[in-house]
Amino acid sequence: MSEKTGALSNAGVLRAAVIVIFGFVASGVLGFVRTGAFSATFGGDSAELDAFYAAQRIPELLFVVVAGGALGSAFIPVFARYLKPESRDEAWRLASAVMTLSMAAAGVMALIVAIFAPVIVPVVLTPGWSAEQQALTVSLTRILLITTVIFAASGLSMGILNAHQSFLFPALAASMYNVGLIVGALIIARVLPAYSLAGDAAAMSTPANIYGLAYGAILGASLHLLVQIPALIKIRARLRPNFNRHTSGAGEVLTLMIPRVLGLAVVQINFIVNVAFASTMVTGSQIALTTAWFLLFFTLGVLGQSVGTAVFPTLSALAAEGDMDGYKARLASAMRGVLFLAIPASVGLILLGESLVSVFERGEWTREHTQATAWALTFFAVGMAGHGLLEILSRAFYALADTWTPVKIGIGAIIGNIILSFIFIQFIGTPGSLTRGPFAGLALANSLTTLIESAVLWWLLRRRIGGLHDAAILRSSGRGILATAVMAAIVLAVVAMLGDAPQMVILFTGAAVGAVSFFVLAILMGMDEVSIITRRLPFLKARVG
Repeated sequence: MSEKTGALSNAGVLRAAVIVIFGFVASGVLGFVRTGAFSATFGGDSAELDAFYAAQRIPELLFVVVAGGALGSAFIPVFARYLKPESRDEAWRLASAVMTLSMAAAGVMALIVAIFAPVIVPVVLTPGWSAEQQALTVSLTRILLITTVIFAASGLSMGILNAHQSFLFPALAASMYNVGLIVGALIIARVLPAYSLAGDAAAMSTPANIYGLAYGAILGASLHLLVQIPALIKIRARLRPNFNRHTSGAGEVLTLMIPRVLGLAVVQINFIVNVAFASTMVTGSQIALTTAWFLLFFTLGVLGQSVGTAVFPTLSALAAEGDMDGYKARLASAMRGVLFLAIPASVGLILLGESLVSVFERGEWTREHTQATAWALTFFAVGMAGHGLLEILSRAFYALADTWTPVKIGIGAIIGNIILSFIFIQFIGTPGSLTRGPFAGLALANSLTTLIESAVLWWLLRRRIGGLHDAAILRSSGRGILATAVMAAIVLAVVAMLGDAPQMVILFTGAAVGAVSFFVLAILMGMDEVSIITRRLPFLKARVG
């Protein structure tokens, strides 16, 4: 039985893209449910939930260091090159070696961190917390480190399946992790004996145990791996323990993954810095930041992720062919499309953020927690255009076989973020307040450094390739800003007319009116981004075709 490999036809690429985007949206929706389950069970000023969010940081960093880079830009192309009839045995030896060594490295690093967690956590993550909350964070970190080993195997399984043009089960895997966390919040946390750092668990209105989330994370990681097993069986995966680091192709994977690992690690370091700063603020600050960050990327992903995903293979092909005119045209078109979506979306989040966050108002989550999260979301939303451009510009450098430039600029950005974070939290917000806390300064620092980072990458790229249709991009963005300004006025008027209507009515009415008015204005202003977006979004192509 032959294994399904090789290039896909245009129709096959379209079907694969639709599956990937479906998986992304499904994961995002479940992530929304997960966040709602967390907030309803533990509320927005829970020292226990703060500890759980902080405890996630080191295990996620370890996963990035061990396997994250290999998935992004190293393992799949090398493995796919070996998937030929004459070298299939070598391909499976390579896959086995990468998976075995990744799991072994994850296990060793997790064990070391678990041993030294009582030193690492208080110093690096939670310097401002009480000894009791630090001890809880240490305990949760040790449990969550188990997921690092599972994800090392599961992540490589996704790479193996994608190389075989199998996308459905890897797309479902991300959703399965959220399922595990939802089960942890709604079932496991409530079945376990109630736990409270305050020692008054019996008085909790919703008795729950934060360790339920940690066990739910292990369940989710296991489901993330298990859901892919049927597909691995179907392609007759021949995976065996292989500790030989000299296996053919393993060295190339390691060489290719180093810059990507550094780039991803920079992002995780940024999260760790935010946790450390937030630990010096009022309880609930980390929850507000984490929830607002999720909402930002949920919105950005639904609106803009598919543009970057769709354009990357085209940029790679054009660069390989030496067609730089075509490369510039496609890249400029993608940038215009992302800005076209990101600018009004960022303003929409600022105007309707409180109504959006209010969907979590049940159980332990109160109006105060909604206001705190909306406060952070407002400052995160400022950087949406920068985040969107980074999705495109980093891929543009990768298409030119340059993985180091985005990493170097990213390292500079994290240094700038730390400096700005320290400065902004001194005068933004009110110390001791949750609804208007200084944690908003952390969000603003992130937004500004991301905007600067994307601008620097834009400047470096245009210097490298000799221009980037800058006038057309800036002209389009100017029109988009004008259309967004008019849209904002319309949305504000609608919100004012709705008065004391339920927040859900304000949210859906404001979002619908805003979207319709923006697209109508874009059409009236002759912005061809409307057609660009419909051409770039695979799921719209599928509906048309």
